[in-house]
Amino acid sequence: MAKSLISKTEFGIYCAAGDFYIDPHRPVPRAVITHGHADHARAGHGAVLATGETLDIMRIRYGETFAGATQKLTDPIRLGGVDLRLVPAGHVLGSAQVVIEKGGRREVVSGDYSRVANPACAPFEPVPCDLFVTEATFALPVFRHPDPLNEINRLLASVRRFPERAHIVGAYALGKAQRVIMLLRQAGYSEPVYIHGALQALCDYHLSQGIALGDLRPATIETAQARALHGAIIIAPPSAFGSAWVQRFADPVIAFASGWMQIRAHARRRGVELPLVISDHVDWPDVTRTIRQVDPQELWITHGREEALMRWAVLEGRHARPLHLLGYDEEPE
Repeated sequence: MAKSLISKTEFGIYCAAGDFYIDPHRPVPRAVITHGHADHARAGHGAVLATGETLDIMRIRYGETFAGATQKLTDPIRLGGVDLRLVPAGHVLGSAQVVIEKGGRREVVSGDYSRVANPACAPFEPVPCDLFVTEATFALPVFRHPDPLNEINRLLASVRRFPERAHIVGAYALGKAQRVIMLLRQAGYSEPVYIHGALQALCDYHLSQGIALGDLRPATIETAQARALHGAIIIAPPSAFGSAWVQRFADPVIAFASGWMQIRAHARRRGVELPLVISDHVDWPDVTRTIRQVDPQELWITHGREEALMRWAVLEGRHARPLHLLGYDEEPE
């Protein structure tokens, strides 16, 4: 088997021929960032290369000086001894896979990715390759995500059933919050959607990129006290559930939008009354379908359910290895 262009290091995945790291979890001289979630996009690198949207999102989250230098990757570039390009990952706005080529060999680091249509970002692009690095967040046969529009219709049914109660939906600030709002609009919900202040900047950025979120209003203490939010849908980061903010609302329906809501014990631990199984990651059918599509000789598996996917790969006759990378999890709040 040919020598890989990338390797696992204590900082994350490293390409020696191009002298860059991919989504390193500590500051490095040069980093290629797949997307703006905080467990992949950290501040303090000497230089960051990413899509324009990811660079903008990092500026919103970390300030203008989040890196020593930045470079927007729109077209393929030559970096050291390798050709480097980014292709869509379908995960969140600006998300990308990293495609590295040298001497006829192609390796793809997919980052986090999804195969379900998401109007906030370009769809995942399968790239046939010699080595494919895949996430395994939901890589167990039990994880088969339902149609997200059906989950949103469950939310709307609850709003009709309990018109006197506000519905507070927990959703991560980047990607999931906007996805829930867009699904509501797709389902025909034209009422204002109220948002926690922590979501404002990223929602404003999505709007600036032409992503139609409709009428958004702040979920302030004034609107809560004026009872204007009875029967309303409010989107908030998960951290808000443990804060004094949520106590402003009388008897709200607590919902949560996540692929983990398929596991009822997760919902119970969070005190979730209405679990919504809405994910921006591949489930078991989609991760296995994707691997067959890109058809790599070698498969590397990161942050997630590595053992099940390793076993599946062996049965498929593929060479696979778990990376056991540390520092990657769900979006921190």
